[in-house]
Amino acid sequence: MLKNLVVIGGSYVGLKFVDTIAPQVFETHNIVLIEKNSHFEHIFAFPRLSVIPGFTNKAFIPYTNAFHANPPGSTSVVHGVASEILVDKVVLKSGEQVPYEYLVLATGTGLLPLKSRTKTEAVAYGNTLQARVKESHSILVVGGGASGVQMVTDAKEYYPDKKVTLIHSREQLMSRFHPRLHDIILEKLNKAGIEVILGQRVKMPASGVFPIGPCDVELADGSSISADVAISCIGAVPLSGALATLSPSSIDERGFIGVKPTLQIVDERFPKVFAIGDVAATGANKNARSGFAQAAVAAENIKAMIRGEAAVQQYEPSPFAIHMSVGLWSWILFRNPPTLDEEPFVESQNTEEYKGTAEGDVKFEMGCRRLWALRAPGVTDYDV
Repeated sequence: MLKNLVVIGGSYVGLKFVDTIAPQVFETHNIVLIEKNSHFEHIFAFPRLSVIPGFTNKAFIPYTNAFHANPPGSTSVVHGVASEILVDKVVLKSGEQVPYEYLVLATGTGLLPLKSRTKTEAVAYGNTLQARVKESHSILVVGGGASGVQMVTDAKEYYPDKKVTLIHSREQLMSRFHPRLHDIILEKLNKAGIEVILGQRVKMPASGVFPIGPCDVELADGSSISADVAISCIGAVPLSGALATLSPSSIDERGFIGVKPTLQIVDERFPKVFAIGDVAATGANKNARSGFAQAAVAAENIKAMIRGEAAVQQYEPSPFAIHMSVGLWSWILFRNPPTLDEEPFVESQNTEEYKGTAEGDVKFEMGCRRLWALRAPGVTDYDV
């Protein structure tokens, strides 16, 4: 009987790891993906679909045939929330137990408390938020990272007559990047007529999200800002809690999972437990590109260990880079310089030429249709 190689987390990095490892170890191990949500969530599209209607259902893709390209019978999906990790099994909140020989944590980040959700409720929430944005006169977005910047630029371009405000707790937008990116984005926001408030912290509701409706957003200095709709783009935390039952020492003070360069967790007692993607404290930028590189390293190391060899492949972070939209048809490709005395790489892109074409639909919908073609080929009913 084959043993299990279990992956917790079915977002971009978890799926990439499964696709990489399954063809290489399917003769010795079953690949079991544990995923809390009913559908794959194309979160790259979330900033846009939060404010623009028409394609919410396309951002949630069924897992039914997600691994069609893998060897038949090699991969299975278990839907549930991992509540405990023990020495040889994962315990789900439902009480179900999934045994493993190798375990890969690709749980990413999110809002707590951790819970599953269905496509029906996620789409309903998105549609309700879009309707509120459409009815509003003023839109307030909290958080000047990529999601917040993309959301305000989309909202202002789609609804040019609305007042759109962005609040960020730091003086620099996109603060993990070279200051040049801040300058570029701030110039775009100012030209678009978006009000930008920097260096101001917001007192967030305990739930981490604002109610859908008019509200007064209180700032740390005691002042407040009224808005017809307020949207939070902050508050994501590493989803590492399940590991605390096995190795609390592997979770750092911020909640990220400490890993060796081989991407094994730092606890020497558990060499067959790995962490990749946003939940892992690798020093890399928290994006899919970095996670994909980590997935490749972890797959090579597990494959070697299955052969009875040592895990020797090491992950080395690359300079932070991002490809982000700054409006419905405008994009920036930005990469930090390798050293402080060098200049960053910057490329501006305008895809307005694709309007009214099939490729334009793909770009406007942030690649949702491409993801459907990859994970659900032949399925055209986007409500499934």
